Amino acid sequence: MNKILKPISGAVPIIPIPFQSSEKIDERALQGLIDFAVDCKFSAICLPAYASEFYKLSDKERLRVVEIAANQASGRIQVIAQCNHGSSYIAKSLALSNLEAGADLISLAIPRQFPLSDDDLLSYLVPILNGIETPVLLQDFNPGGPTLGMSFLSRLLTECPNLSFLKLEEPLSAPKIASMIEVTDGKVKILTGWGGMYLLELIPAGICGLMPGLGLADLLNKIFWLSKQGDGEQAFHFFEKIAPLLIYSLQNLEVHIYCEKYLLCARGLLSDPLCRPAKYQPDVFARKHIELLIQRALNTLEEANLK
Repeated sequence: MNKILKPISGAVPIIPIPFQSSEKIDERALQGLIDFAVDCKFSAICLPAYASEFYKLSDKERLRVVEIAANQASGRIQVIAQCNHGSSYIAKSLALSNLEAGADLISLAIPRQFPLSDDDLLSYLVPILNGIETPVLLQDFNPGGPTLGMSFLSRLLTECPNLSFLKLEEPLSAPKIASMIEVTDGKVKILTGWGGMYLLELIPAGICGLMPGLGLADLLNKIFWLSKQGDGEQAFHFFEKIAPLLIYSLQNLEVHIYCEKYLLCARGLLSDPLCRPAKYQPDVFARKHIELLIQRALNTLEEANLK
């Protein structure tokens, strides 16, 4: 059942989708981003997720970018395919199509557009997880309310043994994460999202990694391993220098995507930061501030001996 050949740990970047001026997907640029991720020796990548602008892609395009990633990765890095949809029937179909396209692992976000009981969430999730024969990463992002709890996780794991990873995005979650790892006897590995903002707090709680944007993923990966290896001072040294950019970019999703693509351009990894409308367009003050934050991030990357 398990297609994963290597453990997932450290930074697992979300790959943004590059666009041409025509708003078509820039497939060659996307291949270049996959190659960069391979060169960084990440354990896996993920797309098309929220930071990939998946909600601006057609179903055909969502499948196509997974196919491109799998072909370009060619076994050099594991590909996690995000299969978000409000319908469990369609989400399962997306998952099966993405596996056929070459994905190694399926990721799925819990639908949080409106409140659902645990029973309702189980009726949504169980057919998807039990309908595929690969490990599943479950993302719970619910800024307007609670995320899944211990009892729900236990019930889901009992019914769906291929639940292998959780991605949580909430603040002040260290006790919850430590308890989840204990309750599942380490069978469910936990990664932190939200750009890596809570990374240093959650490493002692037992997270196996983080899922940030690609632009700072190599530095955040370095920070993760510095902390894991006991060099907390150096980890904080680098983290505190990029924290202003993380904080600013995470004001909302479109601001984050704007900053992410401009950072990738500044690093020479993209030639064009285009996003599909609707998109964030900064005023002159915001633009200058973002440029300053990106330059400071570039300086930190150079200090950390990262290109």
